[in-house]
Amino acid sequence: MCPGSARAADCAACAVPLSCGVVSLPWSPLVPTICRLLPIAAVLLALHSFAVAADGCGSQASVPADQRLSNTAHWTTASEEENFGYDVYRGDAEQGPFVKLTKQPMLGNGTTSETHKYKYVDDSIDPCKDYWYYVESINTDGSREKFTPVFRAPAKRHPGDAPVKPAAKH
Repeated sequence: MCPGSARAADCAACAVPLSCGVVSLPWSPLVPTICRLLPIAAVLLALHSFAVAADGCGSQASVPADQRLSNTAHWTTASEEENFGYDVYRGDAEQGPFVKLTKQPMLGNGTTSETHKYKYVDDSIDPCKDYWYYVESINTDGSREKFTPVFRAPAKRHPGDAPVKPAAKH
């Protein structure tokens, strides 16, 4: 079903295929106490599909940014304490190694009792590969701690699948 839509026909208009999926990870004791959180609402990995590289696999560098397949990591905090920000890491295997994707930390909200939602879109993927991600929190004193457990984003395509064409604009 298309996000935010009750009709399959709307999926063509928003260019999100019916096969889009979401992986949800509930709060875990692995989540550090650095932000003094009430339980985190959830860590979500939304799998967005828009278009693919000409051969269906490999680098999407030649595909316009708004048409690339991507993985989007979503996370929510119920409160934060001395939170400078977050870095997002990606690996080709669950055990890593992981590389930092964020060039600069995504800014946090310092100390607050308000709920905040964050997301990071990774459009530098090979659509035919599985990836694993985690989010690291950065305290205002510079200390870092793993914020989420490692979570998986399955491949969007498989070698030999016919490439998906962008939806026609009306």
